[in-house]
Amino acid sequence: MDELTLVQQLAVLVLPVILAITVHEAAHGYVADRLGDHTARMLGRVTLNPLRHIDPLGTVLLPLGMYALTGFLFGWAKPVPVNPRNLARPRRDMAIVAVAGPLSNLAMATLWSLAIVVGVWLYPVSDWVAAPLVYMGAAGVLINAILLVLNMIPLPPLDGGRVLVGLLPTRLARLVAQVEPYGLFVLVALLVTGVLGRLVSPLVVGSVLLLPGSDVVIRLFFS
Repeated sequence: MDELTLVQQLAVLVLPVILAITVHEAAHGYVADRLGDHTARMLGRVTLNPLRHIDPLGTVLLPLGMYALTGFLFGWAKPVPVNPRNLARPRRDMAIVAVAGPLSNLAMATLWSLAIVVGVWLYPVSDWVAAPLVYMGAAGVLINAILLVLNMIPLPPLDGGRVLVGLLPTRLARLVAQVEPYGLFVLVALLVTGVLGRLVSPLVVGSVLLLPGSDVVIRLFFS
């Protein structure tokens, strides 16, 4: 997106970032509610209202600031509260709740990829309508692919870590769960040293390549 100014790039990114994180968190709350824990619903978190999920620092300032400075997106939303004691099979159900977030990002990446296809189709008719669709669609695909891959890293408190805890035998699951208080520090260390980017980038590109309009995303962000 080098042909856009920084302000234009940030304008293109705002809606996909907010939607990606909002729907991700709402998916956790919805699935937990369906599985018997109504904590998120009682706190108003089973909603697509972004104001219920946004953390001003982690959802807006940090992702946009990091993109402006480094070209890499990283951030978080307010975590959806889930009480495992309200679930019929806590370990299994927590894993299901956890995987709902990344699956929502996969669904959104697919929808944004269709926006790219529509935008490309509209270019000969109206480029002022097509261009926003293509740029925002490409940003939506990339952002959701990043969140999908990042969140499935098998490190608590990330979703992938909680899925791993749900799949492992009880003794191993308890050992992995003990990592959770330190998981965010490990993730930040991997980010600062550049290791996280080297690990994630090939998986993000691979995810993008599976979707329609991937050539546009690759050209805008990786060439």
